Parts: sequence; C-alpha cells; structure tokens
Amino acid sequence: MGPVHVIGGGLAGCEAAWQLARRGLPVLLHEMRPARSTEAHKTGQLAELVCSNSFRSDDVRHNAVGLLHEEMRRLGSLIMATADAHKLPAGGALAVDRDGFAAAVERAIVGHPLITVRREPVDLLPPPSWGQCIVATGPLTSAALAGSIAALTGESQLAFFDAIAPIVHRESIDMDTAWFQSRYDKAGPGGTGADYINCPLSREHYDAFIDALLAAEKADFKDWERSTPYFEGCLPIEVMAERGRETLAFGPMKPVGLTDPRTGRRPYAVVQLRQDNALGTLFNMVGFQTKLRHAEQVRVFRMIPGLQEAQFARLGGIHRNTFINSPRLLDRRLRLRAAPHLRFAGQITGVEGYVESAAIGWLAGWLTAVEALGSNAPPPPRETAHGALLAHITGDADAETFQPMNVNFGLFPPIETGIRGRDRKAAMADRALQALERWRKEVVPA
Repeated sequence: MGPVHVIGGGLAGCEAAWQLARRGLPVLLHEMRPARSTEAHKTGQLAELVCSNSFRSDDVRHNAVGLLHEEMRRLGSLIMATADAHKLPAGGALAVDRDGFAAAVERAIVGHPLITVRREPVDLLPPPSWGQCIVATGPLTSAALAGSIAALTGESQLAFFDAIAPIVHRESIDMDTAWFQSRYDKAGPGGTGADYINCPLSREHYDAFIDALLAAEKADFKDWERSTPYFEGCLPIEVMAERGRETLAFGPMKPVGLTDPRTGRRPYAVVQLRQDNALGTLFNMVGFQTKLRHAEQVRVFRMIPGLQEAQFARLGGIHRNTFINSPRLLDRRLRLRAAPHLRFAGQITGVEGYVESAAIGWLAGWLTAVEALGSNAPPPPRETAHGALLAHITGDADAETFQPMNVNFGLFPPIETGIRGRDRKAAMADRALQALERWRKEVVPA
C-alpha cells in the first residue's frame, strides 16, 4: 500500500497525518513552507498558530468548544494533547505557548516512523494515481492550488473571501414581536410561504438603528487583507448605510410584501432571518454582512425589535478566506463527490477556529484509515460535537448561504423542551459524551 498523501501541515493536516499513522498507515505530508510562505505565517514550522494563541473556552459542560476539547482528548488527538502540555494561565480558556506548541507538534510528526514530511508546494489536486489524499491547506491555500480546486468543482463553489452575516439562535428571538412570513406569502422550493422570521421597525426604530450603525466602531482589515474587494452583491450594511439613510430600507430591510399580524400594517422596515440549518435552531440575518467590531454588533443588533435578547451563534465579518462549498461538494465522509480519492479537512471545509479545524482533521484521518483498512464504521453520532460539525458541513447547512462556522450548540440535535440556558447546554454536553463513549466501544477495531 502506498502512502496516504496529506497536503498542508497546519493543525488539520498534522492531526490527520497523526491519526493515519497511529493506525499503521504510511503518510506523506506535504507542506509548502518555508519554500513558499503566506502573508500570515511567520515561520516554517508545522502547526504554526497564525492568530491568537487561544483555543477558547475549556468549559466542557457549558460551551460547545470546551465539549469539543474533551471529545478530542478522549479520541487521542495530537493537537489537543500538545495544547494541554503547553497551556498558559488564561482563566477558563485554554491558551498555549505558541512557539512551544508548534515545536512539539513538529517533533511528534517528524519523529513518527510512518510519517514523511516533504517541504514542497503542491499546486495541482492529486490525480487518482496518488491514491487516498487529504487536502488540508487552510484559509490561505495557494493561488495555484485554489485554481485547481476551482477548475474541478466549479468557480462558484470556491470562495476567496468571507461575507458573513450574523447567525442567531432561534430560541433567543422574541416571537411576541417577530413573526413568520415570506414576502407576498410566496412559497419557495420546500417552503410554506412563511419561511422567514421578520423583525419589524417603526420609523423611529429605523432612525435610531441607522444612527447607531453609522456611529459604531468598525474592525480594521489586517495588512494582508487590505486588498480584499467589496462586492456590490454583499456590501457591509454599514457601507450601504453610508450611501444614504434610506438605502437599507430599500435594500435588505425593505418591508414590501410583509404585514405585521399584530398591527395589520406594513412596518417601515424589516429585518428578515432565514433558517440556516436543517434542525431549524439557527437563523441567518439576511443581508447583514458587516465589519463592525463584535461587541458593537451585539449592541447595535439588539436594538432591533425581536432581537433585544438575541444570542449569536456567529457574528458577522468580511475577510480573505479560501473555503469550498462543502454541503454541495463533500459526501458524509468528507470525500469530494467529483473525485472520491480526495478528502478535505480543516478550515477549507468551512469550519472556523483552531479546534474545529483540528477536529475535522481528526475525522478526515480516521475516515481515510477506516476506508483503507476495509471497514465501513460510521462516523461519530450527530449528538457529539464531532458529529454535529461533520453533519453541518456535509449537508445540514444551506449550500446557498454557506459560510464558515464555529462549533456551537445550535448545530446539535435539539434536546427535550423545558430545559434552557446553562442546564440545556449541560444536558447536551452530557448526551454528547455518552454518545461518544457508546460509539467508541462500537468502533474500537477502527
């Protein structure tokens, strides 16, 4: 058996390579640095942390990323074990010594007898003659390889920037104020004619919202992002508002075709939210991509009637990023439908965050090993953090509006009603770990 090729030596690529090797499969890990660097990387080390040194919350029972930490520990994750070994004081978060962390991951990878690291760029997607391959090249995928991906999948299936609108947890929307309706009650494919949640604004609400939006503090682009273009079809809402106070009322906040059932009248403006996952637990703020700072987004968007207590699964942003439309392109085992010898892993699949990237790397490595060893063992169940992430990027997310996402409890199957807040999160975390343990017992041979 020839080696499994892993392209990309970041967190996802290193995790995938490690999971393959620990199951007895030879690995050839391709990393273009230091021969070719990126605008964000500073070294040629494997698993370099290019932004924060934080892996975020380590709260297992009340935070989805903390739950993901625990699952990764139980699944033998190299990235998580190394993070734990190099942690720094950070309250309830898991922060690491970035240099010590990267050096330790590199030592483990280079020192494994079944892993060979080749320092060279891969500019074309590997052909089937290479055998099983995992593409884990991250948000800064080289232009040449991105072009190869686009040529195989179609230009429209590969994004080079994020134009992200906030996503709200459905249960936090005040439905005493908001209501379900599509414009003119029109039912689209699979719809009912009441497919959007509508939050009404009076003229006074609208004016106050515009004033706050124009005054709010914006986030700066990083130096290497400054050439990121704005596209007319997805301008930040604050940029639209700067073009004129009524621009939003005639754009993403237009109220035409909508009637507030409580007043029987059309509001002055409306913020619409569209279902964003198959479970119906997450709703996307339509047309609300933004570069406001995160704290400002929370403050300003909670001025919208119906969203005064909104809890956000994801806040908005616009920045350079390369990712594929995974719900459309990947099957449930992370294989590219157009070329099943290729799996994708890490941020290029549309997950956000160090831990999420490494978790998808774990899944890609494990799924590849299972296939190579002739097993058809199922992936982790959807009740787990790993299973919820996998389900989201391989079909649960809406392919038409797909954008990168951190792990959050809105991706998990709902739990019994009547449990809310921290108790609900704890119940979902307990359910996840129980499901993980049952699954581990079933797939021990794999």
